[in-house]
Amino acid sequence: MNKVKFALFCAIFFGATMLNAVNPAQAEDLTFTLTNGTDVRLVNFHVSHTGTKRWEEDVLDDVYLAPGYSIEITIADDRRNCHYDVLSRFSDGEEVEDYNIDLCDLGEYEIGN
Repeated sequence: MNKVKFALFCAIFFGATMLNAVNPAQAEDLTFTLTNGTDVRLVNFHVSHTGTKRWEEDVLDDVYLAPGYSIEITIADDRRNCHYDVLSRFSDGEEVEDYNIDLCDLGEYEIGN
């Protein structure tokens, strides 16, 4: 009887292991806090995966982030890679680019800090 229980345990264990290998975890949306640590309004904020050849859409979407304020940003791109490049544009015309940032690990991004 013990051999039957052991065989059943092995079948269940290895079956579950194989299901996880075939069906990997689903990608989750990326949510992080964006803070404007400058004294100028942030008017555009583009987030693109590292290695992308062009900037993706402006996640601020026609609003601005005042100096000293924060906003929660959600990127629903169904990807598992958390490394992003960011482009920040300010009301005075200045642009700041930052590359290969792990936004999943940080959970927040402050411009001007």
